[in-house]
Amino acid sequence: MTDGPTTVTRAFRVAYDGREYAGFQRQPHATTVEGTLLRALAEHGLVDRGDGPTHATPPGYAAAGRTDAGVSAVGQTVAFEAPEWLTPRAFNGHLPGSVRAWAAADAPDGFHATHDAVRRTYRYHLYAPAASESPDAPHAVDDDLVRDALARLSGEHDFHNLTSDERGTVREVTATATREGDLLVIDVAAGGFPRALVRRLVAAVRAVGRGAADPSRIERLLAAEPVPGELGVGPAPAAPLVLWNVAYDEVTFAVDDEAAESARAAFGERYRAARHAAAATGAIRDRIGTPDEESE
Repeated sequence: MTDGPTTVTRAFRVAYDGREYAGFQRQPHATTVEGTLLRALAEHGLVDRGDGPTHATPPGYAAAGRTDAGVSAVGQTVAFEAPEWLTPRAFNGHLPGSVRAWAAADAPDGFHATHDAVRRTYRYHLYAPAASESPDAPHAVDDDLVRDALARLSGEHDFHNLTSDERGTVREVTATATREGDLLVIDVAAGGFPRALVRRLVAAVRAVGRGAADPSRIERLLAAEPVPGELGVGPAPAAPLVLWNVAYDEVTFAVDDEAAESARAAFGERYRAARHAAAATGAIRDRIGTPDEESE
């Protein structure tokens, strides 16, 4: 960091639409969220410029989580030594609409955004109409079966059958689901997560909810013995997953009203664009197989 005003350890809440990024962690030849954040800091003159995403990091820099390609966030947290003038709205001056800082906190000396996190919550927006209301709908699930499976997965378990990681697979997890129309919103919280655990967990409970797997499959996945390949669970798609919140002790974030409003506007535009695209594909779906329309 170049010489300048007095710095403080500052943590920023960052939201991003992960669909256009190759994950959070910077990579030499890919566009990532972290690379975008560091490029913004370079534009502000706060770190040395590098080649592509290889900008230097400011002192004390760390992030709460390394989300996979396609995964979004509203509660991602990055912290580093920053000048007092670097508010969320100032940070956003060199960020694209797909990445927005919206709150900040002055953190204690020695704060580390990764290691000091006490709870992380991911939210998965599963398109799954309720079988009780739309039994013939594609992808319909039995909500009670899903909630029972989530209850079985909650608690302290060794999740080695639901991740490719070989270490750190024992976790205490809380998993719940809330019905919102055709969506089943699944919240999964823990101190930390091994690789792809949330997406594999969602895939497992989705299979049970659809009747494609017996509820006993959950116990088999939690057993000490490795599951054979044909019983393995691949991860659910990344796009519906959001890093929803990261909790810290003794750190209180203040919302930057101007930054939050600009972030809502930016994500509102992205939401409208997605709805327009969905309307077009829905219309194509409905038109296929119907008689030719009369020309006027």
